[in-house]
Amino acid sequence: MKPNSGTLVINIMNGGKAEAYEGVYQCTARNERGAAISNNIVIRPSRSPLWTKEKLEPNHVREGDSLVLHCRPPVGLPPPIIFWMDNAFQRLPQSERVSQGLNGDLYFSNVQPEDTREDYICYARFNHTQTIQQKQPISVKVFSMDSLNDTIAANLSDTDIYGAKPVTERQPVLLTPTGSTSTKVELRGNVLLLECIAAGLPTPVIRWIKEGGELPANRTFFENFKKTLKIIDVSEADSGNYKCIARNTLGSVHHVISVTVKAAPYWITAPRNLVLSPGEDGTLICRANGNPKPSISWLANGVPIAIAPEDPSRKVDGDTIIFSHVQERSSAVYQCNASNEYGYLLANAFVNVLAEPPRILTPANKLYQVIADSPALLDCAYFGSPKPEIEWFKGVKGSILRGNEYIFHDNGTLEIPVAQKNSAGTYTCVARNELGKIQNDVQLEIKDPTMIIKQPEYKVIQRYGQVSFECIIKHDSTLLPTVTWLKDNDELPDDERFLVGKDNLTIMNVTDKDDGTYTCIVNTTLDSVSASAVLTVVARPNPPFDLELTGQLERSIDLSWIPGDENNSPITNFVIEYEDALHEPGVWHYQTEVPGTQTTVQLKLSPYVNYSFRVIAVNKIGRSQPSEPSEQYLTKSASPDENPANVQGIGSEPDNLVITWEPLKGFQSNGPGLQYKVSWRQKDVDDEWTSVIVANVSKYIVSGTPTFVPYEVKVQALNDLGYAPEPSEVIGHSGEDLPMVAPGNVQVHVINSTLAKVHWDPVPLKTVRGHLQGYKVYYWKVQSLSRRSRRHIEKKILTFRGNKTFGMLPGLEPYSSYKLNVRVVNGKGEGPASPDKVFKTPEGVPSSPSFLKITNPTLDSLTLEWGSPTHPNGVLTSYTLKFQPINNTHELGPLVEIRIPANESSLILKNLNYSTRYKFYFNAQTSVGSGSQITEEAVTIMDEAGILRPAVGAGKGYSEILFATSPVMHTVRPTFYKVQPLYPRIRNVTTAAAETYANISWEYEGPDHANFYVEYRVAGSKEDWKKEIVNGSRSFFVLKGLTPGTAYKVRVGAEGLSGFRSSEDVFETGPAMASRQVDIATQGWFIGLMCAVALLILILLIVCFIRRNKGGKYPVKEKEDAHADPEIQPMKEDDGTFGEYSDAEDHKPLKKGSRTPSDRTVKKEDSDDSLVDYGEGVNGQFNEDGSFIGQYSGKKEKEPAEGNESSEAPSPVNAMNSFV
Repeated sequence: MKPNSGTLVINIMNGGKAEAYEGVYQCTARNERGAAISNNIVIRPSRSPLWTKEKLEPNHVREGDSLVLHCRPPVGLPPPIIFWMDNAFQRLPQSERVSQGLNGDLYFSNVQPEDTREDYICYARFNHTQTIQQKQPISVKVFSMDSLNDTIAANLSDTDIYGAKPVTERQPVLLTPTGSTSTKVELRGNVLLLECIAAGLPTPVIRWIKEGGELPANRTFFENFKKTLKIIDVSEADSGNYKCIARNTLGSVHHVISVTVKAAPYWITAPRNLVLSPGEDGTLICRANGNPKPSISWLANGVPIAIAPEDPSRKVDGDTIIFSHVQERSSAVYQCNASNEYGYLLANAFVNVLAEPPRILTPANKLYQVIADSPALLDCAYFGSPKPEIEWFKGVKGSILRGNEYIFHDNGTLEIPVAQKNSAGTYTCVARNELGKIQNDVQLEIKDPTMIIKQPEYKVIQRYGQVSFECIIKHDSTLLPTVTWLKDNDELPDDERFLVGKDNLTIMNVTDKDDGTYTCIVNTTLDSVSASAVLTVVARPNPPFDLELTGQLERSIDLSWIPGDENNSPITNFVIEYEDALHEPGVWHYQTEVPGTQTTVQLKLSPYVNYSFRVIAVNKIGRSQPSEPSEQYLTKSASPDENPANVQGIGSEPDNLVITWEPLKGFQSNGPGLQYKVSWRQKDVDDEWTSVIVANVSKYIVSGTPTFVPYEVKVQALNDLGYAPEPSEVIGHSGEDLPMVAPGNVQVHVINSTLAKVHWDPVPLKTVRGHLQGYKVYYWKVQSLSRRSRRHIEKKILTFRGNKTFGMLPGLEPYSSYKLNVRVVNGKGEGPASPDKVFKTPEGVPSSPSFLKITNPTLDSLTLEWGSPTHPNGVLTSYTLKFQPINNTHELGPLVEIRIPANESSLILKNLNYSTRYKFYFNAQTSVGSGSQITEEAVTIMDEAGILRPAVGAGKGYSEILFATSPVMHTVRPTFYKVQPLYPRIRNVTTAAAETYANISWEYEGPDHANFYVEYRVAGSKEDWKKEIVNGSRSFFVLKGLTPGTAYKVRVGAEGLSGFRSSEDVFETGPAMASRQVDIATQGWFIGLMCAVALLILILLIVCFIRRNKGGKYPVKEKEDAHADPEIQPMKEDDGTFGEYSDAEDHKPLKKGSRTPSDRTVKKEDSDDSLVDYGEGVNGQFNEDGSFIGQYSGKKEKEPAEGNESSEAPSPVNAMNSFV
């Protein structure tokens, strides 16, 4: 025996005989609880005995008789495998006539002469000993009837009448089994083999049936040419009568085999181990079946229960042992033995009487992870005696789990059929019996299912293209998915053309082998999903093949072919082409085409053509390569079927007729010796046809014809076999000559300054001497009547088709002199010109002046210069100038019109308003009317002294204007018209930045009451613009809360004007000041300095108070008294803007907006009260709220004014608006 094992090893490799160990063995395992025994194990040595020597006589058999060659192998253990071979160790062929039986014998249903041989050898192979035994060769000699009759005839006299009968056919006779009936017994579960071998001539055919039933399906097989019926895994239901029927043409024979299926014992209920606690009851059941029915016997610890130690708690009742109120001493191993004549069954059952408190075998805090909406199984493996009761709880203080949403298994497992997200948590398993209680916690996590949110889709791709399959997944963030691609449920080919990406599969340079189903499989530790798509690779079809010509006739032939592979794209049609090896070798022509479902076609043929055909397949992708050419087929010659086409008769010279035609193609000639018969005669003249036969050319020239005479022409084809059908006639003409006369009575009617109409009389048709194509009108400009300067003459030509006798001449220049003539045109050319006709065009309106320049702007005048029109189109009579002012709010002032003599080229406009924009409109006139105008704008300069002299209309944007060259003054005083500015704009965005804030100011031109906003962001960043709304319509804003030392971009926009913003400006805030480590307010020197300053201020206040009481004034007060301005607008303290201020005397409101120049600058001239005096010029400082630091005042020189209206000069306060 092996150490620590119950295995018994018998080794005879080092000596000893196997026979010494032959016998029946049984294993017994024993401990203090009992003894278990194994089934009987039978050991028998294998045997491969030799054949007994015997003398074998040769077998002499008459042809057609049956024969059985017996093998009779020696009895071995296990039985040998039998087969027949010859001396060359080749298996003897077997058939329905010759076959080997189940017993190893070789059966001949009827012998034939070819069965004669001397080496029929039976072999027995003993697999267990790996040996083969050979029987002595058996000789068989078959005598045919013909040879037997020859032998008998040689040994008998001629007077004897005797002869062997010829081979006769015989009815079937069973060689095995013998008789009409037999029996067969087989055990349940084994293979049933039934055999029938019959003799007869012809060779009988075997058929099997089951009387009163059907052969079992799926378990029935026929072997040895249906001579053997094989039924596997037989059962009692397979018992019955099986009939084999042997039949040939002469009759039949049958045999009935009665099959009985017996059964060794088999389990119905095998005894199972019992675990009982003291005082419990239990049963052991041992039930078996078989045929015959087995007997049941019990053993206890390997001893028959009848002689085993008595146990009062045990009672045997046939196949059942009943236990009542067991005690611990009742523990034992019981054996159940079920036996009949065909075998036995033995089973051990352990009855263990235990008293054990519950134990849970599942590890504590085991983690279960489950995909949502799938079952969750939570284990609670337990042990205990008595059997514990299992309860499940969820959560720390959860109640016992009950209801249909849970399934409780006998082994303690809790099943949640459909786990949801709320199913996650801690579950507690409690096991309890009479001896105690124990619990265990497990954890359940619910994961989101893995999904393919974009599956691969069906793709159709052309060969050598590129295709991509997508597989985009969604999965639980705590699970790590792996994506695998398969092709036809197998791994992807090891090919660098397959590129697997994160969420796609790309196949480069697709080939036909890539066709198939591609599957994306996504696996996690908990679930797996997949999606598939089919890739169809399409290409042009393969060329057809196996072209065959059939049904050859003189004018038709049948062509058939086999289509090539369509490459996944159906063939739509086939194109048939032909080659004429006789006339155009190597050139293929289109013949016809047929649908893709057709593989044969009848083709029409022409005579005298050596045909070859080829076929091209077409699908949606394209055309295949042509097929290999078919065999050649030469058609017989015939006379032509058709005549040349496109016959024409056209003369090339006035005295000839050129007859041309389109020659027949080679295959149209229908035979050798192609020629043409050309015929002609003059039309409408009683002449005979003139004919000539020419070679295979395409034209013939007839000379000596009259000029332009109609002819009837025809061309007929002929060859060596005859003429084509009679051709049709065509009408031609002999050659043309130039026309002889010019059109007469040419008249011109001038319609307007740019259009004239010309008339002429037609020429007689006889003088045309050709086909009339029309008339040409030559016309040209001689000179301009307004300039008298000659220039290069450029003739223009207008052609009027057909027999037209008038035409229109467009595009003439006004006030010009023209000449024209008319000529008739035929196919040869132009005839003589008519006499030149002179006509003149009237005046027209001039073009716009060539230029308008405005120069020398002053405070109240502008100089205008212009050039005369490029095309005056007549005599200029005057110029017209119109102009009007445009104020800062884009209102149009009154329109002033001035008439200027035509000989002037400049004009000085005087008495204009200063710093005012004017728009000018300028055009020229002739006696016909005004020409197109040219426009320009200009601005007078700003008043240098800041004072505008009063003028008529002052205060309304215009005054009376003086013109240096105008003899008439036109003064109009209409009201202003409100117009939308052409280009509203925000410009001159300026910034003044401090450490954490910046003052933003801008200038605006556009509609009133615009609501502004400021947008800003850090320069160089991609963050969104931050937006700040500006209160009111003021033009400055303070950005607060900025980061020190940072560059910003800023822009200004107006609400309601879509997309209307200023250009961007960049500024940078000041660096952050480092905080001081020492508090300056606590320093002695600082306290002393502050005290000194306070003392000085107190002294100054006392001095000022004394001086005021004495009538003195401090500097600012002096300036205010000296230049008191009732219209000064003080700044409001709340927002730093300038409010409106009314004079105490006249209470006139001041107009909003400044009267600054358009460039928004303030000039320092005579005023001593400019901002430069008070705020360091244009670099004046501002408080954080935008108000100006420094003194300010207004200065105004009063001058007489008409009425209550006044003209105001821009004060420093008004100028202030350009800074804020």
